[in-house]
Amino acid sequence: MRPTTMSAPPRSGDQTTEYALRLDAVTKVYGKGGSQVRALDGVTVGVPRGSFTAVMGPSGSGKSTFLHCAAGLDMPSTGSAYIGETELNGLNETELTKLRRKRIGFVFQAFNLVASLTVRQNIELPLRLAKEKLDSAWLEEVLGRVGLTGRATHRPGELSGGQQQRVAIARALITRPDVLFGDEPTGALDTVTAKEILALLRGSVDETGQTVVMVTHDPVAASYADTVLFLADGRLADRMDQPTPDRVAERMTSLGAWGT
Repeated sequence: MRPTTMSAPPRSGDQTTEYALRLDAVTKVYGKGGSQVRALDGVTVGVPRGSFTAVMGPSGSGKSTFLHCAAGLDMPSTGSAYIGETELNGLNETELTKLRRKRIGFVFQAFNLVASLTVRQNIELPLRLAKEKLDSAWLEEVLGRVGLTGRATHRPGELSGGQQQRVAIARALITRPDVLFGDEPTGALDTVTAKEILALLRGSVDETGQTVVMVTHDPVAASYADTVLFLADGRLADRMDQPTPDRVAERMTSLGAWGT
């Protein structure tokens, strides 16, 4: 049975579920006065370790803000965000930078690789920035898991789009992060390659216990997750366990994501 994303984090002292990340009554407001925009509105959710969660919603529903607050890229206006038991609100910018380098992996629609570096050097980059020692055996294992064995000395320009995204995933995994965040990670890929990348993310959860949280607009992509969280107007509108593309698409339509 797949693990599921809980709708609310445990109370203090409740150890029944080990959470990789939590949002506790998180509200995020941008702007001041009459120009205020409430991007998140009292969102409370916990994501267990070793689970795959997709985040969906109409344009402007708060998906990106959810990811930014959960990953420590932005701070809540009110409420608290946690990675494991670490409350992000209490960290200064230097501490947040160190936490993101060591405990969080990012995969975006744009591959964000350094063109002048080899595959190996791109993957090693987070460890070098964090001044952490490279585990060569782990690097080789990661290369194998993402299907890049034999490509370590290639540069990004010598790779296909799908291979470049595999490098980005390997770079995100190399620090053994608490959570791997994906922001439309298959948005720039063709259908066949996108499915390969999604299967790779699914495998990282099933085979190594990695926690993945992915923002997507694609019902097929969301169907690879254990649970889909639906946002609307900055609020957690619904959740779906064991999603299918058809069920996800139907729920998105009812949220107004694709018209009436």
